[in-house]
Amino acid sequence: MTQTEVLAAMEYVPRHLFVPDAQRANAYLDQPMPLSQGRTIYQPYVVALMTQLLAHQEGGDGAGGGDRLGVPGAAVLSRVAREVYSIEIDAVAASQASKRLSVLGYHNITVRIGDGYQGWPGAGTVRRHPPGGGAAQHPQAAARPAQGGRKMVAPVGGFFQDLQVITKTAKGLEKRAVIPVRLAPMTGQVQDGKQR
Repeated sequence: MTQTEVLAAMEYVPRHLFVPDAQRANAYLDQPMPLSQGRTIYQPYVVALMTQLLAHQEGGDGAGGGDRLGVPGAAVLSRVAREVYSIEIDAVAASQASKRLSVLGYHNITVRIGDGYQGWPGAGTVRRHPPGGGAAQHPQAAARPAQGGRKMVAPVGGFFQDLQVITKTAKGLEKRAVIPVRLAPMTGQVQDGKQR
């Protein structure tokens, strides 16, 4: 996957259709975009970088997860992966995302209501997964075995995080820090102390 291909995927996705009407004029600025109920989506640079880091082999499956990478990020991933699994913690957001994606012709994205910290249980062939928000430790989905291996890009840390590439290998998890970031914290089990 080249930078040109990632940029083409970014250019193809109508980001302004995934933000509130009041924010449409700012949809393409390189900044996070506020959504309803305190939710945000990543800035375009972070979406592009995560897509580039995930795209280690052509034609693979991907998972756009959580309430931060969100629907625009899943739409970008859908341009470079056969299938994309998007996990939304908010039921209303999940329903709206599914309808919006279908209307816009993104038929290789499946949206599920759930907690992105746990990943997508049962999707054994998924090899790449960006969770939707910063976590103090790597999401548990990275530790699960996966057919063909698993690669995750995750912001890990507290107030400031390191964007890490976490790869499942025969020897365990390999972690590589890419850049420091400050992203909104992940919600759900990672915050309420109920990680299992």
